[in-house]
Amino acid sequence: MNQIIDISIPQLLLAFVFILIAQASSFIYHLGLNRDISVGALRTFAQLFLMGYVLTFILGTQSLLLTLAVFAVMVVSAMFIVRGRVKEKQVAYVLPTFLTMLVTYFATAVFVSGFIVGTTPWWEPRYFIPTLGMVIGNSMSAIAIALERMFRDMRVQRDVVEMKLALGANYREASDEVFRNAVTAGMIPSINAMMGVGLVFIPGMMSGQILSGTDPLVAIRYQIVVMFMLVGSTALTSIIVMLIVRKRCFGSGEEVLLTPR
Repeated sequence: MNQIIDISIPQLLLAFVFILIAQASSFIYHLGLNRDISVGALRTFAQLFLMGYVLTFILGTQSLLLTLAVFAVMVVSAMFIVRGRVKEKQVAYVLPTFLTMLVTYFATAVFVSGFIVGTTPWWEPRYFIPTLGMVIGNSMSAIAIALERMFRDMRVQRDVVEMKLALGANYREASDEVFRNAVTAGMIPSINAMMGVGLVFIPGMMSGQILSGTDPLVAIRYQIVVMFMLVGSTALTSIIVMLIVRKRCFGSGEEVLLTPR
């Protein structure tokens, strides 16, 4: 087994060179991203160190309640991020989105850790929490993209949707194209990642396992599970959220509630 090379604090700080590059690019080309880059870098630094200490504690205690508490915090944080990206005020999408995320993420993590990997107990933090992290991170972005696309297209195509309603279509038929485009937009990044994995890029989980000395063939099997898991959970979560939120875009008489901004 190869010894893991530690990264000292001074070496870690060298990684901020990449943040400086991003900052310089934003400043030179007036992208307006300097604040987001700074906040993102500081949050990455703080949140990951905090998570490291939390995981160390949880792995030492092996507590179901603590594991589920971390899960709840992760989902709530993801919902806040989605809410921050989707600036919609006319349609109440937050609660159904949160509940869908809560159920689907939990079911996916239990299935992967408890049945595919076969951990005992099923909530073994070493497997359960990283699985949740990958699912939530990927699906969160997909949901934000899909929601933003649905609200935008519903407004842009409002006249077309209302015309279909006037011709006798129900809200599902009238908004079918908007629904499909929104779900597709959310799923494309995951599908593209699946297309290029191994050939175009080596995913973070697989790289981390190899760097830690794991047999590359074992790391590959884990990564295949992860890629399939991400695509499936993204599809399931996005479709459920879009079905619920699409219905909320229409009133009791199936009139379009969204008005142009």
